[in-house]
Parts: sequence; C-alpha cells; structure tokens
Amino acid sequence: MQRSEVVVGESSGPRRTTPLAVGRENGTWPRRAVTWGQRYARVLATTDFLVIVWAVLGAQILRFGLSTDEQATISRDLDLGLSYTLVSLVLILGWMAVLSAFGTRDARVAGIGFAEYRLIVDATIRLFGVGAIFVFLFKIDIARSYILIALPAGLTALLLTRWIWRQWLHSQRRRGGFSYRVLLVGSLASVVAIARDLARFPAAGYEVVSAVVPDAPKSARLPGTTVPVTHDLAEIPTLMDAKGAETLIITSSDQLPPGKIRELSWALEPGRQHLVVAPSLTDVGGPRIRMRPVVGLPLMHVETPRYEGLKRVTKRAFDLAVTTVLILLLSPLLLAIALVVRFSSHGPVLFRQPRVGRAGKLFPMLKFRSMVVDAEDRLSELQGNDRDAGNDVMFKLKDDPRVTPVGKWLRRYSLDELPQLFNVFVGQMSIVGPRPPLPREVELYESHVHRRFLVKPGITGLWQVSGRSSLSWEDTVRLDLYYVENWSVTGDLIILWRTAKAVVGRDGAY
Repeated sequence: MQRSEVVVGESSGPRRTTPLAVGRENGTWPRRAVTWGQRYARVLATTDFLVIVWAVLGAQILRFGLSTDEQATISRDLDLGLSYTLVSLVLILGWMAVLSAFGTRDARVAGIGFAEYRLIVDATIRLFGVGAIFVFLFKIDIARSYILIALPAGLTALLLTRWIWRQWLHSQRRRGGFSYRVLLVGSLASVVAIARDLARFPAAGYEVVSAVVPDAPKSARLPGTTVPVTHDLAEIPTLMDAKGAETLIITSSDQLPPGKIRELSWALEPGRQHLVVAPSLTDVGGPRIRMRPVVGLPLMHVETPRYEGLKRVTKRAFDLAVTTVLILLLSPLLLAIALVVRFSSHGPVLFRQPRVGRAGKLFPMLKFRSMVVDAEDRLSELQGNDRDAGNDVMFKLKDDPRVTPVGKWLRRYSLDELPQLFNVFVGQMSIVGPRPPLPREVELYESHVHRRFLVKPGITGLWQVSGRSSLSWEDTVRLDLYYVENWSVTGDLIILWRTAKAVVGRDGAY
C-alpha cells in the first residue's frame, strides 16, 4: 500500500515529511472559518453573563435596595469598607472565569450527557468555597443573605438556561445542523455499528460523512447505510479535507497499529481536527471509566458495578423519601381514580399480578385495573394477533380490546401505575429501575438478560423514557442493562424528569 507523504515543515535542509500527514503543498492548511462550536460557545457565554448579572445584582438589590452606600467590612479592627458594587463586580467576573476554566462551554461537552450540568455545579461550588476561605482569612464581613440569594438563584438559572439552549441545539441537530462531521475508520463490523448508533441519536451531534474500511466488500456504501466508503487508509487525510470533517473516529482494525494511529494524530494537527478512538467496550457510564497512562500506554480502567453497601442504602433512602412525599401529595388523586375505576366497570379497583423482582423473587405488583375482568383469559387468543407492537418478549397491543374506556385514559397518562408507590414503600420495587417482568417472559430470557435482577425493578426506567412501548426487545434489554450497571442518584433524577415529560407528552404509552 502506498503512503501519501506531505510536507509539514521546511528548513534550509532537506524537506521533512510525515506518512499520512495532510496539508497543502506548502505544508499549511487554510484558516478555518468560525465553527458551530465556537458560535454556540459565544451564545452560552452571553447567556451565562446575563444570568450571573441578574442573580448577583438582583441579590444586591433585594438585600440592600438601590443604595450604593452599603459596604462589606474588611476588618473590624481597621474599620475599612468595601463597596458591595465592587464585590458584585468581582463575583460576576470570577463566576464567568470559573465557568470558562472548567470547560462548561466546550462543544464536546455542551448539549449531551450529564457532564455539562455537573461541571457548572462543580465550578460554582468551588468558586463560592474559595470565596468563603478568602473572606475568612481576611476577616471580610459580607452579608450572608446576599450570598444565600445569589448562589442558588444564579446556579438554578444557569442550569435552566443551559437546558433551554440544549433543547434548541437538539432541534437544530435533528435538522442536520450544529454537528461534528465525522470520518469513520476501522473494521467493517465496528464501523457499521457506530454509524448506525450515531444515526439513531442525532442529538449526540455526530454526522458520519464518510468511512474508510480496509476489509469492506467492493461497494460504494456501508451496508445498511447511505455512508460512502473507501478502502485505502492513505486516503484518510484527503477525505478529511474533501468532506470538511472535523472529527476522525477510529475503531478496531488489524490494519491500524498504534504507530499508524499516532501518524494520523500528527496529520490532524494543522487542521485542528479531533481524533477519537472508540474502544470495543460499549454501554459503560462515564463515572466507571478512568484513563491511566502507563509507560506511554493510555490504559482504560473500567470499575466493576457495585450493587451492595452504601450505594444500595442510598437508593433505598431516596425511594422512601420520594414515595412518602408522593403518596401524601397524591392521596386525593389516588382516591378519585379508585372511585372512577370502581363505578365505571365491573371488577376490583386494584389489579394484582405476579412479577419477578430482585434476585428472581416473585411479588404482587399493584396497578389500577384498566382492563376487563377476564383479560388474562383472553390473552392467548390475542398473542397470535398481528397487532403485536413488535416486542418479541413483552406482549403489547397498541389497540388492546381488553382495555376499558377509563383504563385507556389512565394508561395514556400512566396513572394506572400509581399504586406501585406502595410496592416501593414496602421495598419490593424502586422508583427507578428495570420494569418487573412476568414469569412467562422470564422463561424466554437469554442468560445475559437475567442481569436485570441484580437491582430492584422500578416504576419508571431508562427504556420507558427512551420510547416506552414502541421499543424493540433488543433496545429494551440494552437500556435496562445500561441502567443496572451505571446507576446514580443524578441519573435517577434525570430519568424522573424525563418521565414527567414523556407522560405529559404521551410518548409511546398504550
């Protein structure tokens, strides 16, 4: 295989070349226009500034009014004062600086995942923590109410505005804009898998524009996609330039040893393009991954999931707190639904069904009855019906004739699930977790699917907020296992928020 060699520098001596490097004939790249990431970062910076000014000056006005005479005492002994206007200015500039230093506006972070929100919280808490130490050391007497207004107001507003901008960014990405243009390199199987995953989630912000697959069959496209494909690794630099790709993603391939990947990283330097190495390991949450350089090798350490100890106690405490509050708040609604179900059709108010819980133990799951009394007897005749929603294990019908008129309304807003709060309260279920399966469904499980039973089943979960009843069985299992191995309190809170949105929007519920 020929290797393309392009000059990357000149001197009075021989011209130095690098295999697989890319550039123009004089060894330089044209200056790139301002990227979407830079434009988006500027929008975020402007919004952050307005929010912080609103929070800080608002706190000053609420505490001291419009007077500019109030001062923070620097030293009681020296009786020196510091204008709160100056304090507010320092706080505004410092807050903006730490948000920038923590990379909260980096396009690779903003718009996807939890990292953006976590960095904002970390930056804010550390700023005020350092400020508290500074105030203590220099004996500055600042009104506590001023800080107690500015900190929560500013942090809440920052998170809210970032969420609003994220929704806008996702809408733009679904239209094909504000995304990284990606060139994929690697073996056929791994490249096809990544291309399909990225196409399924446009909100991630990666648009695959081409692929280089040495072992691909002689075809113009990746199988099952519209992505053009070539076979020559030497064409990577040319393709990156021609396609306007900002990101090179390398997957597993025997024809890409470490030395060649390093050459590719050198080739991307002039164009300020990104190199991403995608490992074979998938569906592992970021907090479980640690990168550790050892003798020049970037080793990825993957922490083993833990299901006992403090993590389990924390989840149980979270469940008890949430269910206690919800049962008290929703008790009038629970009573009203019970009366409507009781008097709208013949049969009991509650439907008790054996389900499989943690460690494979059976328990009676509670629901408001949404079907006719003989629903279970009519199940066998419906299972052969071609109206099955497409899930090979969990039987669902989009228009199930067994559902009562009131039951259809309850299911539309998932109100039939509310009695499961009592299952959570007694410890049989959790607020968030994999859905509890029926015993007959468990009989169809492959061995790896039994990992769902490592945690308690939940009222809601990751797959319920990712498509609900319309997901295939494979996607359901993948999302459930991801949750089981990567659970966190923050993740649970986000799933609860997305559940509320899905219920209100009636996404995929039937």
